[in-house]
Amino acid sequence: MHPLRKFLVAIAALLVPAVAIACMWDYDTIRMERARFPGTLELITGKFLRHSPEFYQWRIENRLKRLESDPTNAALLDDLAVAYDKTGQHEKAIETALKTETIHPDRYETASNLGTFYFHAGRPREGLPYIVRALKINPNAHFGREKYQLMLTEYVLKQQDQAPVSLPLLGTWYTFKWRDGDEIKLPLAEVTFKRETSESSPSVRRVTLGHTFYHYLYHNKQTTSVEREQLPDAVKAVLGMMKFAKHDSPILLEALGNLLTQQYEGNPTTDAKLLAARAYLKASYAVPNGPIQMAYRGMAVNALNMQTIRTSQTQVSLEQVEQDFQKELSEGEKWYAVLREKELSWIRDGIDPEAEFDKLYDVEPVASGMDVKDPMSYVDKMTVLFVVGVIVCCIFVLACLWGAFVLIRRDMRRRAAATQIARQPDAPSPPS
Repeated sequence: MHPLRKFLVAIAALLVPAVAIACMWDYDTIRMERARFPGTLELITGKFLRHSPEFYQWRIENRLKRLESDPTNAALLDDLAVAYDKTGQHEKAIETALKTETIHPDRYETASNLGTFYFHAGRPREGLPYIVRALKINPNAHFGREKYQLMLTEYVLKQQDQAPVSLPLLGTWYTFKWRDGDEIKLPLAEVTFKRETSESSPSVRRVTLGHTFYHYLYHNKQTTSVEREQLPDAVKAVLGMMKFAKHDSPILLEALGNLLTQQYEGNPTTDAKLLAARAYLKASYAVPNGPIQMAYRGMAVNALNMQTIRTSQTQVSLEQVEQDFQKELSEGEKWYAVLREKELSWIRDGIDPEAEFDKLYDVEPVASGMDVKDPMSYVDKMTVLFVVGVIVCCIFVLACLWGAFVLIRRDMRRRAAATQIARQPDAPSPPS
């Protein structure tokens, strides 16, 4: 191939990556992740249908009044117990549910509620038998969510038995033991491992506090009955716990992050590491400043690193993700503030907030996030279009020059051939 033609082909090839730049990796990936796990970003950011604390306080008063004339009504007792739990009155919630159990024994709803109430009260071991009972009564309720709630409760108990701290449940601490005997503990995100045999180098000893929730589900001998292909169900179950229990629970957010970082059967299109990073970040916001918060942020960094290792995409930093996540959180907080103000106004005006809520909010909201608004600014897009335009113009000009060069060269060859023929002597005449 002629050198100039090779040059033109190379210039044309540059158009492909130039156009590809118009779709940022973060934008495309988060859109695909949200398609695989719908509603996840909404639950993490708090933009989903839920009641305010004031609503549940209203419900407590309402149900207590209605129970005066119907004290054994199981549905009213359930509502009262849940309202107590939602307002942080966990012991009253347990007391009410136990009363319901006495009046109406062996109900699935009561057993399920008690398992949750004991968990929220910091007494998961006492709630374990009630989760088991709920599973026996109705193993398929809530798409089998109790099965995963049971496993999560067992996992929490197992991790708390092995570690002096309850959070994070994942063992992310490493101990560096120096020759003088001093020990330094650092979160996983701050540790750099080096293989050195020098006597002057410190010996590194890993302190294993336990496995992730994912590993407990699928690599613990006691839970081998759970099939790997059911992992999406585990994600759905944790999301259900977040929606109906506590969406900002660090334990649930950590468990969600554990599951979202995994690939099902090694398929690189089935994880959601950007959503996992957001779950870990949200967990870090729900704990006090200090080592635990740093550990959760370290998990977010690790999730992003895993995304980079397993794909050929460009690394996205935690700062970039957190900047987007803060905007998403702000959107969710503003949306919830409007909902809460409406419930407050209904209560102030003596209007039934339950009826008004059902009339006004019949569809789950959707967080705009990055799958609705392209993260590229107008200036960025104009810059890309300008660069592409310049490259196209260059190719056009070069193509014209090449065409002119070919035509001129062909014409010159034709003229040279004609001149050569004109200069040749006349051929001799044949003999007569």
